[in-house]
Amino acid sequence: MRQYTIKRIGLFIPTVLLVTVIVFVVMRLIPGDPALAILSADDAAYTEDELRLLRIELGTDRPLVIQYVGWIGGLARGDFGTSFWWGGPVIDRLGERIPVTIELALLGIGLAVVCAVPLGVLSAIKPDGLIDYLSRVFTLVGISIPTFFSGILLTLILIRAFGWLPPLGYEDIWEDPWANVKQLVLPALALGFYEDPWTNIRQMFLPALALGFYDMAFIARVTRSSMMEIIREDYMRTARAKGLAERIVLVRHGLKNAVLPILTISGWQFGRLFGGTVIIESIFRVPGIGTLLIETVFQRDFPTIQAIIIVVSVSIVLINLLVDLLYGWMDPRIRYA
Repeated sequence: MRQYTIKRIGLFIPTVLLVTVIVFVVMRLIPGDPALAILSADDAAYTEDELRLLRIELGTDRPLVIQYVGWIGGLARGDFGTSFWWGGPVIDRLGERIPVTIELALLGIGLAVVCAVPLGVLSAIKPDGLIDYLSRVFTLVGISIPTFFSGILLTLILIRAFGWLPPLGYEDIWEDPWANVKQLVLPALALGFYEDPWTNIRQMFLPALALGFYDMAFIARVTRSSMMEIIREDYMRTARAKGLAERIVLVRHGLKNAVLPILTISGWQFGRLFGGTVIIESIFRVPGIGTLLIETVFQRDFPTIQAIIIVVSVSIVLINLLVDLLYGWMDPRIRYA
């Protein structure tokens, strides 16, 4: 296991370095001058000297190699630089926005796994039955609908069916944790507490559901396929022949062996969710790093854009690394291959 871990970490480091190079180069290829965007923000007049001095202040006049070395050195120290637009440390803005996106992604993948795994197992136990038929229809629809459309569709359904418009925006989860827990466990209670301004989960449930809708369908399909393959194995028939209860056979011998592909897909999908919250955050006005990215792209705020992309990219690579290590720990055949 030690050699396997070292090998995976050895691949992690050059991957991150390659990501930094790609991000830096792509940002410099984007049309537009940050200094020019700042000076012309309010249609104010400016001189060439002011433009030149601002470029010197921002550091965009230096050679690209010098800019990259300075930027990567700052990253190594945990310094993401200073925002071109508002002049403060980029890490302060990220510190405000990242927890929101993490919460949204965790709720999204949590809802997806909690709903998809039982659905996939029930579908595999009784193939071609009513549950299996409904499950296959759901997975087909869920995989086919784009994330942004599912968010709009869910909102319209709530308005038409229940006359309830979910609150837009975001409130810190710690403001009213008891209400949050109640409405996480029993989402229907949110309909009775929608006037409570301090409720976080009531605000995050629908965005999380819209974000995790595709993943719910995808994980359900993977669970069904994996369980159907496991159910046909000889050791499952042997376990039944020994007189074990069907529940024990399915959980201890079936789901335990089918969990590896489910775990892998869930890890990959969580990384995708973390990096794919831009549209959902925009639809539901959730102040995460997705909405921050949109704001800074229009402002040509290179340090903030680079920091966001690096954080998302490293998070995805790190999640994949953890999934690989967990996979190797659970299945010795992987680490000895």
